[in-house]
Order: sequence, then structure tokens, then C-alpha cells
Amino acid sequence: MTTTLIRRTRTTHPVLPSVLAALTLVACGGGGSSADSGPTATVNAAARTGEKAYDLVPLGPNVVSTWHAIAIDTINVPSSPTGATPEERVGGPDIATVQVAVYDAVIAIAATHRPFATTPTTPAAGASAEAAVVEAAYRALKGLFPSRGDKYEAAHTSALAAIADGDAKARGLSIGAEAAAGALALRANDGRSVALAPFVPGTASGDFRGVNPVNRQWPFIRPFTLRSADQFRPEPPPALSSDVYTRDFDESKAMGGTVSSLRTAEQLDLARFHTESPAVAPYRNQRRFATVNVSLADNARLLAILSVALADATIGCFDAKYHYGFWRPTSAITLADTDGNAATTADPAWTPVVPTPNHPEYPAAHGCVSSATAESLREFYGTKKLSFDWDSTVASAVQKTRHYDSTDAFLRDIVDARVYGGMHYRNSGEAGVQLGRKTAQWVMRYHFEAK
Repeated sequence: MTTTLIRRTRTTHPVLPSVLAALTLVACGGGGSSADSGPTATVNAAARTGEKAYDLVPLGPNVVSTWHAIAIDTINVPSSPTGATPEERVGGPDIATVQVAVYDAVIAIAATHRPFATTPTTPAAGASAEAAVVEAAYRALKGLFPSRGDKYEAAHTSALAAIADGDAKARGLSIGAEAAAGALALRANDGRSVALAPFVPGTASGDFRGVNPVNRQWPFIRPFTLRSADQFRPEPPPALSSDVYTRDFDESKAMGGTVSSLRTAEQLDLARFHTESPAVAPYRNQRRFATVNVSLADNARLLAILSVALADATIGCFDAKYHYGFWRPTSAITLADTDGNAATTADPAWTPVVPTPNHPEYPAAHGCVSSATAESLREFYGTKKLSFDWDSTVASAVQKTRHYDSTDAFLRDIVDARVYGGMHYRNSGEAGVQLGRKTAQWVMRYHFEAK
């Protein structure tokens, strides 16, 4: 068995027409799982009258979404101090590796789009797409996390038992195994194990003050599609003496403190809603989008796009964070008498209303990853007018599901939430949105193309 690994020259691909042109729209649809049933999406009344607007309504779980959930559960097992689960977890790149394997397996059978990493050599005619998905996800997880079999071994056995034995199943299994081997080879030695010197917080005005900050290895992880982690690094944060900094300092101080006379109950709820763990919330919500298309190939492709864009946007985001090392509002507001800006006023007792993550301020990671998701959806469907739900499990949040009628509305909430929570300045959220958008556009321009 020989597997062909795809090695692309990133700069020579032409801009491709929107994938929307390839969509066969249906007013409503039941679930389906064949890889060659044709790209489909649920379309609302506005789209039927000529306006591009889509209701991304889940049709129910499928084998792609099911194994994505298994992958997230596997990745989020905490490392054990006893060594029982020694594998280091870096959620974004790991889930993207799994989804690349699943995508390459399904697309080898559907033959609608170009592979990302691997062209399996097993003849695809008549192969079971379901078997290919199960085997690709399983073998990718086993390669990444060999000691966490309690999360995926039983599911693998059960899934394969439900597929009739025969040539279709055998070919699907072989294709899935090849796709997983290719994805694992592509991501071997990805840079996450870089040795880092102890972090020393800065002492100058504007310097990040965190002790033992998290995610310091991210800038060294090799991107999936970007030329380098700094490809879309934003311009530096606003100078401490600038009007933009003063404006955003005052807004975060007034709106994001534990005590605020301006923030409404609804704004506080929005801030809390978007504080669910980034190791869980974006992936669970992305999985919903892999259940809205009838075609299994469409679901696999969309989830791979979302996963790769999120991984690369996170790598780029933390590259910028640790390059600039800018201070958070929680430091800036209490130390404003040292910033050289006569227009800012210190409040030594100020604290943010929700906890501030322990990594530098600029750009905002929620802006980066949320924009990567939103722009991937916009590119996939060819419009910002997408109607969808986003949920949260944060106990202190009153609202557990929020509905959006456009990707722009979703991103406005993301930026607002980080200001209302006192964790970020508005310009940081906006810079993150730009980084995530550029990353997703890059992913869609040079990868996952139609044949």
C-alpha cells in the first residue's frame, strides 16, 4: 500500500470561484450519509427569492460529527501527573489533524474536491464512506494519543460492527487508514515541543505582567496552510499616548469592571456567555455546522475547513500576542499613573468582572478564532447572511443559546463580550477579527478546492 502525500506550492494556486456556485439548494432536507449525494444546504425563503441567505439548521448527527465529538473528548483528557496519559495536547492542531484525515478519506471516495494532504491509492469505487470516516478518525487519534484508547476503542468497534462486511467496507477501511497515515506524517514534529526559557514579565509601561502565562508554545507550531506564524501579524497595538488607546482604555474601564454603572445586565450576560473554555466551546459549536448539509462529503469538507482555519488563526494569534507582549486592562487600569498618558486615570482597586486569561492582550484570541469560523462559513456558503445558533454551558450565563442572522452580528457580539468582561480593549478584538478573517480567506483560496 503506497500513500501519496500532497506537498503544495502555496503561492501558485488561482483564486477559485465561490463554492456557492456548486451548491444544490434544497428548501429542506432529511439526513443523508452517502459521500456522493451532491452538495446541499438548507435554504430559507429569502434565498428562494434571489437573496443569498441560509438557515444553517442541523439535520442530526452523522458519522463525521460523531467522530469529531469523540476526538474532542480524547484531546481534552488532562495530562496525568502519574504518566498514565503522557501525550501533550494542543487542541487546535490535533483536531485539525483528525479532520484533515477524515476529509481526505471522504474526498477520495466522493472525488469532488482536491485532497489536503494525502491521495489514498486504494481503489475508491464502491468504497464505504462511513467506514472510511471511522477508520481515518480512529487511526489519527490512535497515532496522536495511543494511551487514551478508552475514549475511542469501544466506539471504533461499535461503529464498524454496524457496517456490513464486504468489499465496500474493506475498501473504506483501507482508504481511511491511508488518509490517517498521511495526516499524521504531515504533522509529525510540528514544533510544539520547543524548549522555552522561563517567562520573565516586563516592567515597562505597556508590558504584559502575567506570571507563567499559557500557550507560549503556539507561535512555534508549524501552521497547516500559512507560510509562517507571522504571515498575518497585525500592526502594533495603539501607542499608549494615542487617542485610540485612550478611548478603548476608558471603555474597558467603564464597561468591564466588577463594578460598573454603565454596563447592563444583558451586556454582562453576553460577557459571561463567551467565557466557556476555548478547548471546548468553539469546537462544539463548529460541529453543529457539520450536521447541516445532506452530503457527508460536504460535512467533512466544511468541518476540515473550520478546523484548519481555527488552528492556523490560533497559531498566528499567539505569535502576535507574544511578539507584542501588550498589557491587559487589569494591569493598565491599575497602573495608569505610570503610562505617560495624562488622559488616563488609574484605579488601583479596579478588577475585571470576569477572569482575565493569562496571556498577552493583543490581539484578542476570541476575535481570531471566532472570525476564522465566521469567515470560513461565509466563504463556504458565499454570503454573510447565515442564520445559526451558538451555545454556551457557562453556569453564570442566563442565556444558553444565542441566535445570529449573520456572521457580522456574531463577530460584533464577540468583540463586545470581551470589552464588557474587562478582558480586552476594543481595538484588540478588532485586530483579532482581521487576523482570523485573513487566515480563513487564505485557507479557502489555496486549499479544499474543487477539482
